[in-house]
Amino acid sequence: MKLTIRRTFLCSVILFMLMGILFIPYHTALVFYVENTSEIAAYLPLDKEDTFQIIFTHSIHLTDVVEKYIVTDNLEIMQYEMIYEEFGIGMPSNAEEGQTYVYEDGKHHIKDVDTIFPFMNIRNGKTVSEHRLVWGENAEHIVWFNQYFVPGAWFKVKATKLSLWELMEGVKIHD
Repeated sequence: MKLTIRRTFLCSVILFMLMGILFIPYHTALVFYVENTSEIAAYLPLDKEDTFQIIFTHSIHLTDVVEKYIVTDNLEIMQYEMIYEEFGIGMPSNAEEGQTYVYEDGKHHIKDVDTIFPFMNIRNGKTVSEHRLVWGENAEHIVWFNQYFVPGAWFKVKATKLSLWELMEGVKIHD
């Protein structure tokens, strides 16, 4: 009888440990959710304070726009810089209060942006589908959105923690 109780207890402990390993979120990632759902389309493993960039080709003046972000300690996304080549539709004409405007190497830089996003809605370009995701200490990793997403698709992008089970469901972004 005691042996049966011990086995049952041991099996229960092992089962709870396995469930904890599988279902407790502890991997930090930048997650691309399909539209406004909880379905994970893809994820990029990132840690707090890691930076990433989203580069897109502006559909009107056909030049690259670089938006730079950092994952904050409380898993929000903070934009800290924007770089673009031409003024025009959708591009800032100057820095706002607290921001810094710099013109370097033929490009306009808006620095010290400090805009916090709990999440971002992003559409992969349809007309000009040249979105890229860049990450790494020296921005050494780059992938094209079209490697992972259909042109025209939109996503809710959020920094969050994922469980091992969620990691197995999604597609890991890698270069």
